[in-house]
Amino acid sequence: MEKPEINGLIFPSSNASNGRSFRSVAPPSLHPNFSSRAVREALEHLASIDLSELFNEAKIEYCRATRDLRSCGRYVQYVLSSCGHASLCTECSQRCDLCPICRIPLTKSGNNRLRLYDECIDAGLISRRCDERFQDNEDRDYRLTADVQRLHSFFDVALDNNLISLVCHYVTDICMDESAVSSDAVTALLLDEKVVKDWVKRTFQNMARELQGIYYLEVEEMKNRVSLLIKFSVHLAGLSSVLEVLESSFKGRLSAQLHDLRNLQESILKTKQHLEITIWCIRHQFLEHVRSRHANFTSWCNLVRERKSAAISRAWPPDVLHHSADSTGQGGSLFIEDALANLDIEQAYDQEIGEESDFAFLQKNGALSFIRSKIEGMTGCYPFESLQAAVDILFLRCSSDLVVAKQGIFVYFLFDRHWSRPEEEWRHIVDDFAASFGISRHSLLESFTFCLLDDHSDEALLESYQLLPEISGPASHPKIVQVLLERHNPEAAHLVLCWSGRDDGSRLVLLSEAVTIIRVKVERGLLTEAFAYQRMLCTKVRETKFKYGPSGDAFDDLKGECRSWMDWIEVLVTEFCCLCIRRNVVDRIIELPWNADEEKYIHKCLLDYAAVNPSTTMGSLLVVFYLQRYRYVEAYQVNLKLWSLEKDFISTDSVNEEVLSMMESQRQWRKELVDKGIELLPEGLQQQVKTGTLSDIVVASVQEDETPARSGLSEVQEPKSASLLVPSTSDSIILRPDHMATPLRPAVFEVPKILGGSVNNSRVAAVNHGSSLIFQGKLFADAARISNVEVGKNLKFEDVSSPGIHGVLQIPCVLIFLVRGANQIGVTDI
Repeated sequence: MEKPEINGLIFPSSNASNGRSFRSVAPPSLHPNFSSRAVREALEHLASIDLSELFNEAKIEYCRATRDLRSCGRYVQYVLSSCGHASLCTECSQRCDLCPICRIPLTKSGNNRLRLYDECIDAGLISRRCDERFQDNEDRDYRLTADVQRLHSFFDVALDNNLISLVCHYVTDICMDESAVSSDAVTALLLDEKVVKDWVKRTFQNMARELQGIYYLEVEEMKNRVSLLIKFSVHLAGLSSVLEVLESSFKGRLSAQLHDLRNLQESILKTKQHLEITIWCIRHQFLEHVRSRHANFTSWCNLVRERKSAAISRAWPPDVLHHSADSTGQGGSLFIEDALANLDIEQAYDQEIGEESDFAFLQKNGALSFIRSKIEGMTGCYPFESLQAAVDILFLRCSSDLVVAKQGIFVYFLFDRHWSRPEEEWRHIVDDFAASFGISRHSLLESFTFCLLDDHSDEALLESYQLLPEISGPASHPKIVQVLLERHNPEAAHLVLCWSGRDDGSRLVLLSEAVTIIRVKVERGLLTEAFAYQRMLCTKVRETKFKYGPSGDAFDDLKGECRSWMDWIEVLVTEFCCLCIRRNVVDRIIELPWNADEEKYIHKCLLDYAAVNPSTTMGSLLVVFYLQRYRYVEAYQVNLKLWSLEKDFISTDSVNEEVLSMMESQRQWRKELVDKGIELLPEGLQQQVKTGTLSDIVVASVQEDETPARSGLSEVQEPKSASLLVPSTSDSIILRPDHMATPLRPAVFEVPKILGGSVNNSRVAAVNHGSSLIFQGKLFADAARISNVEVGKNLKFEDVSSPGIHGVLQIPCVLIFLVRGANQIGVTDI
C-alpha cells in the first residue's frame, strides 16, 4: 500500500538490473491543467504575494469562535474578506459578527477568499492527501513542524513552475531581515534561513533517490524518462541558485553552517553535471550502436600501456648522460595521465570514504573502474570500461569547478575510442557533444591533438602536425612542445614555440617550461638565441623577485620549489651546457659572453664531464674558455687538474691507441698555451703560481640581495593557470601544468680557485678578440636571422681576466681544430 509523503508518494521498490532495490521517492504526481483559471490564479497569487505574508499563509489555523466557552477548533480554509485574518471556519463566519482577532465587524456577503495553501490544493498544485494528513494528525510535535512542511510545499510549487526566484527573495527579504523576529517558536523557525536550507537538502535527496532508480534501468527505459531527467536538471540548477543566495548571507564568515552549505552545493553541482552528460549519453544510447576501433577492453588497456612505455623510453634525455638530469622531472607522462592527476580523483574518493553521500551510488559501474584504478594506479583508471564508467568517474568523483576540464577529458575519450575509424561513423557524435555543451572548435581540436600525441604511432604523429598550426598560440599548452621534442622533431617544436610567443623571454614561464625552450633552441642549433633566452629570463626572474619582495606570492608560485633566482641560473645554464656536450658544440658556446654567475656552472659542468671521461675534449675547452678571457691563472689551475685526471686514465689498459695519441697531442698543445699565458704575468706572480704560494681566490658572483641591474621595470605579465587536460601559461581545458621542482645535482668539483699569493682584484674589463662573439641585446624570432647579428647597446657582459696583464696572448686556432678533430673521431660521442 502506498504511503503518503510530504512532497509526494513513496512508490513500490523497483528492481535494478543488478538485483538491488531502491526506495523511489517521486515528486508529486500532479498534472495540473495550466490552461484552467484556478491554476493561473493560484500561481499568480503565489508569484505576487508579499513574502512577509507567505509564512503566515503556511501556518495551520483553527477556528477561534467559542461554543460553550470552548474553541470551535475546526481547520480554517478561508480568510475573512473584511480583515484578511484566517480566524473562523466557514460555518462560524456566518454566525459571528466580529473577527476574533481584530474585532472588526464582518460582512455577510460571503466573499471570503481561500487561503493560498488551499487554493493550490484546489488547483492541483499540491496533493490533497498532504492536507488531510496535516488536519488529521493529533500529535503535538508533528503539528509544530507542519507549518514548516507547508512552507516547503510552497517552495515546491515555486520550483516546479519556474518561480525559484521567490525562494531566493524569501531568503534575502525575510530570512536576512534582522528586524523580522518573533517570540513564537514556530514563527521564528519559519523566519530562519535554516528552513530554506532544510528544504533544499530534502528536495535534493528526493531527486537523488529517484535518479538512482532511473540510472539502473535499461537504455530504452531510460529514454522514456528523458523529459523527467531534463526537469530534474532544471530543478537542480534552481536549488544551486538558492544555495548561492544562502551563502551570501554569511558575508564571508567561516562557520560550520557555511561548510555544510558548500558541501551541499558541491553535491548538487556534481549531480547536475552528471545528469546533463547522462541525458546526452541516453540520446546516443551510450554509443552501443557505434563501433569502437578497439577489439575489446583488454586490447585498449594493452595499447595504453604501450603508449606509456613509449613515453617513458623517449623521455628526455634520450640517452644516459652523467652530467644532466631531467630538469622537468615529468618522467614521460601522457597527456591523459596529467589530466586525470589534475582532477584529484583519488583525493575526492578518499574524502567520501566513511561518509554518507547523497550521490555516492548514482554511478552504475564507475565505482568498479575506480576501485581498479586504486589497485593498478592511474593506468587502471584509463581507459574507462565504458561510456557509463567515464561519466560516473569524471562527473561524480571530481570537483564541480573542473567541469570544463572534465568535458575535455570526455572528448579525449571519444576520440581515442573512435579515431582511425571512418569519420562518418563517429564524427557527428563528437560534433553533437561540442554543440550540446558549448565546446569551441579550438578546444575540440586541442583534445584531438593531445590524443594523437599520446599515440606512439607515426600515423598519429603525422596527423597531429596538420592540427598544430590551428591550435598553436599564446594559450597552447607547453607540453606540446616537450612531446614534439621528445619525438625528435625540434623543427615542429620550435614553430609551435614561436607561435605561442613564449620563446623570446619577454614573459615569465615555469622553470620546467623554460628548460624545454632551452632544449628546443639548442636542438635547432640556435645557440645564441638559447643563451639570450636564459640571460633575459633569469634577469626577469630576478627583477620580479625584487618587485614582489623576497616572499611574494606571485614569485613563489612562479618558482615552485626553487627559492632563489640563482637556482634558475644554475638549472638553465647547466642544462644548456649539457645539451651542447651531447651535441659536441661546446667549442661554440665557450665563445659566448658568460657572466660570473653563469660561468661557474659552465666550469662545473665541463670539469665534471672531464672527470668522468678524461678522453673527451671538454677539459681542454674549459682551458680555452679561460685563455680567451686572459684568465691565465684559472687556466693553469684547470690544466693541473686535467693532467692529474688524464694521468690516471692513461694508466689503465683499456685506452685505444688512437685515443691515446689524440689525448697526448691535446695535452701538449694545452700545456704550451697555458705556459705562454703564465709568462705574460708579472715575474713575482709567476713564481707564486708555480710554487703554489698564491692564496686562494674564489670567482666572485653577484649577491642575491643586490638591487636589480636595470631600473624602471615594466609591468611583468604573470603566468596564468592552465585549464583541457587543465589551467598555467595555458588556457587549455584539459591540462594544467604542475609547479615542478627542479632537482639540482650536487657538485663534483667546487668553483675553480686560483693557486697561491694574494691579489686584490681578479676581474678586469672585458676585451673582445679572436673568435669571441659580440652579442646583441635583441632576441631573434626567426632562425633565418641568426647570422644577422647586430651590436647591442643595452646589454653589458663582464669577462674576467687575471691581474697585471700588459700583453695579449693570441690563442692559435690549432687547439680548436684539434678539439674538433677529436670530436670527429668520436672521442666525445655519448
